[in-house]
Amino acid sequence: MTAKQKTSLTALLLTMLLITLVGCSGESSSSQAEPTSKEETNTEIANTEVTAEYPIVIEHALGETVIDEKPERVVTISWANHDVALSLGVVPVGFSAANYGVQDESGMLPWTAEKLKELGVEQPNIFQDTDGLDFEAISDANPDVILASYSGITQEEYDTLSQIAPVVAYVTGPWVTSWRDQVTFNSIGMGMEEEGKQLIADTEKLIQDKVNEHSEIKGKKAAFAMINATDLSKFYVYTPADPRGEFLGELGMEYPESVIDQIADPNSFYIELSAENADALNGVEVLVTYGDENTLSALQADPILGKVPAIEQGSVVIIGDNTPLAAAGTPSPLSIQYSIDEYLQLISEAVSKLN
Repeated sequence: MTAKQKTSLTALLLTMLLITLVGCSGESSSSQAEPTSKEETNTEIANTEVTAEYPIVIEHALGETVIDEKPERVVTISWANHDVALSLGVVPVGFSAANYGVQDESGMLPWTAEKLKELGVEQPNIFQDTDGLDFEAISDANPDVILASYSGITQEEYDTLSQIAPVVAYVTGPWVTSWRDQVTFNSIGMGMEEEGKQLIADTEKLIQDKVNEHSEIKGKKAAFAMINATDLSKFYVYTPADPRGEFLGELGMEYPESVIDQIADPNSFYIELSAENADALNGVEVLVTYGDENTLSALQADPILGKVPAIEQGSVVIIGDNTPLAAAGTPSPLSIQYSIDEYLQLISEAVSKLN
């Protein structure tokens, strides 16, 4: 998710903020391009054989990718792209190690490991690229396509990767691709657009079924923030353009106007506010943030943030640092399936504390 592996969530997220700012500042109008595909279906997905007409052309923020024939060897880099391939029953011949939320030495988050086991794969080819992309390892995997729709690759990295194989890059900007767009563009890149549409439909149904079990959260005003309890002079709020903020909406919650009014750029994935602007959170009924068992008490003890209603009454969801649930904050179909029950339960508990 970042160019350098970090030892704490705070450092990781701050690095992401900086990377995104740099990446977005250099984007041109081409970043708004839409994908084009001539893919056709000649049988029902459930019966599986889907035939695509080639070439497939995908326009994205870093250029145009042409795929001349169905890829047989799929490589994924960065965050979550491999989960899309695995969800579609395709085992990448190489993918990036997860660099956050991993609880063992596998380099994989639990939902990835579970899916690989289900598919009968015991020793996947994992790139150790937290210190930068391992172009040699990627090339050695001999890919037919490289999936990177959720990533922060630079133009230079994209150009280098494109010498190895066609690259499916992000469409609008680094690190802001929603789980739906991850599925859409990665599935198109694999020549599996129709299967991707079905995966989206199945995931949407799962979300809706789970949300229906928690009617108490529907319509509640919520926001996802990053607050460093050791430095409460400022804080960050992820916008609805960020996958974390967007997913709250999918759970039936709404961002309050007090936060929306602070967003100057609708395409930005976060806003930075000083503690003096903490009243921007006054419209928030449920606040989601990262931290540990001491985070809420530290926020409540702060003379400024402690007066925010959600913090004062404790309707705060604390997602443990460096846990799988924290890693699921930027969702994929596999992580949603794995974590949604836990996430909804935490939100429900926060709602129960509303006055």
